[in-house]
Amino acid sequence: MKNSGKVVVNKFPREIVSGSCSGSKSRSVLNAVALQDHLVRSLSLQDPIKIRNEHVSKSNTKKKANSGRKTKTHMDGNREYVLDAKPKALTLAQRLGLVDAPSEPLNDKEWQVVKNKSNQRNDSNQPCVICKEEFGTQHQVLLSCSHVFHRVCLEAFEKFSGGKTCPLCRKEQYETRVIHEGRKMWQHKCAIKIQAAWRGYVVRSWYLKLRETVPPNNPRLRRKFYEEKLRSITDRFVTSMSNADVDSFLAQIDESVEESRRVMRFVGEDSFKTMSDADWESVYEQAKDRLSSDCPICFTILCSGITAPELLSRPDVRPVVLLSCSHVFHKNCVDSFEQLSLNSSPICPVCRSPYYKKDI
Repeated sequence: MKNSGKVVVNKFPREIVSGSCSGSKSRSVLNAVALQDHLVRSLSLQDPIKIRNEHVSKSNTKKKANSGRKTKTHMDGNREYVLDAKPKALTLAQRLGLVDAPSEPLNDKEWQVVKNKSNQRNDSNQPCVICKEEFGTQHQVLLSCSHVFHRVCLEAFEKFSGGKTCPLCRKEQYETRVIHEGRKMWQHKCAIKIQAAWRGYVVRSWYLKLRETVPPNNPRLRRKFYEEKLRSITDRFVTSMSNADVDSFLAQIDESVEESRRVMRFVGEDSFKTMSDADWESVYEQAKDRLSSDCPICFTILCSGITAPELLSRPDVRPVVLLSCSHVFHKNCVDSFEQLSLNSSPICPVCRSPYYKKDI
């Protein structure tokens, strides 16, 4: 036993291991052997060659496990797994109760309780305590003390601190588990940003179409709106006339404008000029035959041949007016007709033409 530097417990008799030997001496020997084995295992006082071989084999096994884990993680990005290695078997001293045994690793149900506790504090939505950056799509680890960190940040902290101590609560010998709560929240934020950008684009497009069709109420903006409309119409006109004879088209426009001006001059000068005495005499000659007839409005006799003294002595006789169109009416009838007419300028009730009137 001394040459190997290790106490091989399995080579002791079964009676000694089970503690069935009589006497306190055998029990003391068993306890001493158990304590010695525990100290050797805890202080790593083993054969250096054997330790190196075990280290190489463990590293190879770890690489294979990591490669398989990466493949599975790539296939299923939402899978959660524990990073800690499988706990070592209990030593004889721990099984006999001479030394406190380590606590059992957390199961899935206990990990879920720890995760819920972290989610209640909304830790995954906050930046990492070590690097002060958001978790994003990077790997995130949850400690058994319910605190979360970047996996790379935690490994760097353990490397430079020389031990396993939580950066927040200083708990030692914690367990770690890979979770994806930070990634889920990051994806949710990205989806919200994309939706907000799309909705803003839709609203802006709708507003631009509205500005193109509906004029604003502001006078300055309204003027600018119509200026842009006129500019667009002019541009389309010039584009459409690029292959046509522009000179002939403009000549036709000038002719149309000149004709419109000529018509307006005729209307302003000939149709609404004041009538002279000669013109009234001509109209009166045309209306002589109508003086003996009835008024076309009230259908009563005109009585135009009565002299002024008779007109004063007879209140039933009403004054008569002559229109420029040669029609004759009672003055009161024409005045009432003009008041009830909806036209802006007076027109004859018979021939529907504009007129001037003169008392007879």
